[in-house]
Amino acid sequence: MKPLVEVDDVVPASADEVFARIAEFLQAQQYNPGFEMDPERGLIAQQGGWWYRGEYLVVDDPAGARVTHRVYNVASRGRWAVPLANRFFAGFDGRVREGFDRMMGDVARSIRDRRTLS
Repeated sequence: MKPLVEVDDVVPASADEVFARIAEFLQAQQYNPGFEMDPERGLIAQQGGWWYRGEYLVVDDPAGARVTHRVYNVASRGRWAVPLANRFFAGFDGRVREGFDRMMGDVARSIRDRRTLS
């Protein structure tokens, strides 16, 4: 399955810390569709609506933890319409990148603040 959008970044903290914060942030969302966690693989996923699946993969990186976010089209019907609809909503890739960057900044701040309080 090919992602519609893929973005990644490195957070200067351990993969375990970053994984825990991402899970915490996603579980706290008001709209939380199907939620899956696989700590052994470093995978967190949300799936909802008729086509959306977002996956976060957290792995070790020399600079901390590399987080890769992929958005997939998992529609069982009308699968062809998703990429077309997303083209009509110009800037979908950019909005995914902006949201991801904002979330990674929040994750890094949260970890830094917890370390400061300890």
